[in-house]
Amino acid sequence: MNKKIAAVTGSRRGIGLAIAKTLARMGYSVVLSGTRSEEETRDVLDALVEEGLDASYLRCDISDRSYRQAFFEEIDHRFGRLDILVNNGGVAPKERRDVIETSEESFDYVVGTNLKGTFFMTQLAARYMIELQAASLEDYAPRIVNVSSISAYTSSVNRGEYCVSKAGISMVTQLFADCLAEYGIPVFEVRPGIILTDMTSAVAEAYEKRIADGLTPIRRMGLPQDVANCVAALASGMLDFATGQVINADGGFHIRRL
Repeated sequence: MNKKIAAVTGSRRGIGLAIAKTLARMGYSVVLSGTRSEEETRDVLDALVEEGLDASYLRCDISDRSYRQAFFEEIDHRFGRLDILVNNGGVAPKERRDVIETSEESFDYVVGTNLKGTFFMTQLAARYMIELQAASLEDYAPRIVNVSSISAYTSSVNRGEYCVSKAGISMVTQLFADCLAEYGIPVFEVRPGIILTDMTSAVAEAYEKRIADGLTPIRRMGLPQDVANCVAALASGMLDFATGQVINADGGFHIRRL
C-alpha cells in the first residue's frame, strides 16, 4: 500500500479529532484511536467518510502495554506502514486537588497514561519506523509529533500530576529527537494553550475574561484547529531539520512580558 498512513491517539473528539481531519485532508489515510469501542465511535467515522476522508479506527488504551503492542501490530497488518504518529491521547485528574492532597492513585492514573503511555507509544513507533526504512518503502519519511500543554512549564497546584505528566512529555520529545536523528526521523512537540474543547467548556467563561484582561497576547481562546494547523506544518516535512522543536499553539502565552 503506497498511501501514507497517519495515526492519531485520543482522536475521538476535540484537538485529536481536528488533527485527524486535517491530516486526512492533506491526503493521509488516518487511523483514529481512543479508549472507546469502534461501535461507540461510529458516528465520528461516518462523518469523516461523508466528507470524503479516508479514516479508520483502532481502539487503544495507551496506558496498557497489551493495547499498545496490539495497536502497532494491527497498523502493520492493515497498512504495512506508518508515516506519522501523533501522540495526543491523555487524561486529566478525575478530581482536582492541591498538590499537598494529591493521591498516588491519581498520580499513577494521569502519569501512567499521559507520560508513560506517550513514552512507550513513541518507542514502539520508533522501532517500527526504523524497520520500515529498511524495507525501502516508496516516499517514506516518517515523523512523530507529541502533543503536550502549556502545563509542561506552568504551575497549576490543583492538578500537579497533570503538569508533571506534560513536563515529562517535553523530555520524551527531546530524548527521541536526539536518538532518532541518525535515522532521519524527526520528533516534535506541540504545546496547546487554552483551547476551547469539551474539557474546557465548563470554565470557558472564566478563561475568556482572563484572556480579555491580557492573559495572552492574542485575545481569544484557541480552537482545536489552531493546534491541528501546527501539526499539519510539522507533517508537511518543511520543518524536519528542526527536529526536537517545540511549537507553542497558545496565542503567545509563552512570551515573557512586562
